[in-house]
Amino acid sequence: MSNTNTSNSNSPEHTGLIEFYKPPDYKPEETVGFMVRCLHMSLLKMIDIEMQQHDLTAMQWRPLLYISTGKVVTAAALAKETNMDTGATTRMLDRLQLKGLLLRKRCDQDRRVVHLALTEEGERICQKIPTGLCKVMNHHLKGFNQAELDTLKGFLERMLLNGLTP
Repeated sequence: MSNTNTSNSNSPEHTGLIEFYKPPDYKPEETVGFMVRCLHMSLLKMIDIEMQQHDLTAMQWRPLLYISTGKVVTAAALAKETNMDTGATTRMLDRLQLKGLLLRKRCDQDRRVVHLALTEEGERICQKIPTGLCKVMNHHLKGFNQAELDTLKGFLERMLLNGLTP
């Protein structure tokens, strides 16, 4: 018996795609993307306020954490991880070094490679950064219970995965 189903494998029914947004009714300020962007901006604003007590900017606290956890050990890896060009990374590292938070050492085998390490003061400040980050996150999650947080994270993970595929 032949298959008479002629539905397109890319049809919304087949792919699970529901067109929530349609051009005639599209209002950017009502989209999930707009809300996520507003949330991101709110988080950054509050994190900046929290980091001021450590004399750190948004461009500085994240690299310090990456270095302290061992996620990155070279300037090139830091530039890649933070999506910054190498020039901007170098300038940011200069500022952290001037603040006495960071040490840079050129690799003996390859002078192009710059290894990064925190000073004692850099380590001390890095131990305080998570407290501020938790305060901001918890403030934004006020009124949520654990199940709601888990559901929200699941939805966001699904959206991120959807964004990885065409």
